[in-house]
Amino acid sequence: MSFSYGHIAQRVFNTPLAYDERKAEAFVLGLGGRIAGSDIVVVNGGKAVDHTAFANGRPSAGRLGDSFAQQKAAWNGAKLFVEGNVAVIPVEGTLVHKGTFIGQSSGVTSYEGLQTQIGIATRDARVKGVVVEIDSFGGEVAGCFETARMLAALSKIKPTVAILTDHAFSAAYALASQCRSIIAPPFGGAGSVGVIMLHADYSGWLEKEGIKVTIVKAGAKKANGNPYEALPEETLEKWEAQANAMRETFADLVARGRKGSTTKAKVMATEAEAFTAQEALEHGLIDAIGDPSAAFDAFVKAINKV
Repeated sequence: MSFSYGHIAQRVFNTPLAYDERKAEAFVLGLGGRIAGSDIVVVNGGKAVDHTAFANGRPSAGRLGDSFAQQKAAWNGAKLFVEGNVAVIPVEGTLVHKGTFIGQSSGVTSYEGLQTQIGIATRDARVKGVVVEIDSFGGEVAGCFETARMLAALSKIKPTVAILTDHAFSAAYALASQCRSIIAPPFGGAGSVGVIMLHADYSGWLEKEGIKVTIVKAGAKKANGNPYEALPEETLEKWEAQANAMRETFADLVARGRKGSTTKAKVMATEAEAFTAQEALEHGLIDAIGDPSAAFDAFVKAINKV
């Protein structure tokens, strides 16, 4: 396993993810073999989806509006896109905790970078409104709720709107839910309010290859969840409890952000389903279905009272 794949494995396996299950499965099928050095079998899969943010001609982050791509401003040393007193914060691809300003060029957005942008948009008096433009299946739990709470605080003092140029699932929806309103395109989607964890069991492959791994540990539970042995039932139960607790927190966050449109009980009842735009509207997870560029133009005009 190369260092780069090892780093990816640490971010994906044995850690809570607010990631839509279809994209998580697609990741494992696509990169799992390179990480493990052998073919990967997802024992309870079958729903993998191939999705690249803003592909197939869909509007891309930072390009809403005819002249938006040319109207950029670097404020306080951080990149913040601005048009007509409206800041646009793009949320694209996989969401990760750290990374400052890794962005749409790499298909990854970091919470660290988002928090910096949200902070600038909150403090700068020149920003009169904020668009959070989203096309993401979600990502890491670490950093997600903190970023969502920052968006909630911003939404209390300045108008915000989440404009989905495709999907806002799982962690991406957690962010969208904290804006004052959410608009999705006709064939977009939203939801997947839940948590997923992946565990890789290499023991069968190692045995087949004639490789024996000896785990030396101090503390009976030090190596629980390691990839060289089957997952112990005790560890599985503990992880399930952690995932359920995080789902409760997630649902509560959405209910507070979408107060008046849904409740925590209704969010929990979705069982982390990923909805089409029309279904999301019926469940109170979004406010309207429309063209992203038109929604952006209307928001800018409203902010500037043109």
